[in-house]
Amino acid sequence: MAAAAAAGLLATSAVAQTVPTNSAADAPICTDRPTKSNFACTVPKGLVQIEADGFNWLSSHARGSRTDQLLFSNPTIKYGLSGSSDIQLNWVPFTRVRTRNAAGQITTLSGIGDLTMRFKQRLTNTDGAFQLALLPFVKLPTAPAGIGNRKLEAGLAVPINISAPGGWTVTLGPQLDVLADFDGRGRHLGVTGLVNIAKQLGPFTVYNEIWTSQNFDPSGSVRQYSYDVSLAWLPDARWQFDIGANIGLNRDTPDLVGYIGLSTRF
Repeated sequence: MAAAAAAGLLATSAVAQTVPTNSAADAPICTDRPTKSNFACTVPKGLVQIEADGFNWLSSHARGSRTDQLLFSNPTIKYGLSGSSDIQLNWVPFTRVRTRNAAGQITTLSGIGDLTMRFKQRLTNTDGAFQLALLPFVKLPTAPAGIGNRKLEAGLAVPINISAPGGWTVTLGPQLDVLADFDGRGRHLGVTGLVNIAKQLGPFTVYNEIWTSQNFDPSGSVRQYSYDVSLAWLPDARWQFDIGANIGLNRDTPDLVGYIGLSTRF
């Protein structure tokens, strides 16, 4: 699903030289978007944060067929439980999938998406250049067949952020997934990983990311790779606007994912 809170490195009057953790209500907003990476920061205790796509379009080609999927809003709603933890809900209220096969036949599916529940616990102090968190999650099969797989799935992500002088941030994103078999008869493991390098340029942050997903399904492993690029803008401490694209690097990965989004905290 997908996090880019390096933009939170920006204070209104000066650029901080440590990774943001947002333990205080007056800290700049720190998000898990716009790329696929997550950040170790958490929402301040008692506050609500919304991170959403204004528009998300996915396009892929395989064996002569083309699939286009539109996600509308795709919000993640977060609530700060303590100075170092928050709870999160992600749910797509409406998505539309259009497929055209090699013979030119078109099928269209519409409906809600799956619901994902997440809990984030930061393990490091707020004043360090190295930040680490644990992020367990579970996906509930609320999407209809054809949009989702109608199976419960779960996993554990470990956001790692390293701040460097000059406004640079390096983010690592190891993740272990427990996935449903393609035939629906059991479960298997998957591994996700990424390297994200972000650079602040005034009120803007530019992200470059290499991402991979290794799905070890018993019927045959599916290996995905993408290059992700995005730009985030913080006009003030409570708002973030972003735009980005994920470019597939092999045939098993969607060719292109484009999106615009916004985040706010109150």
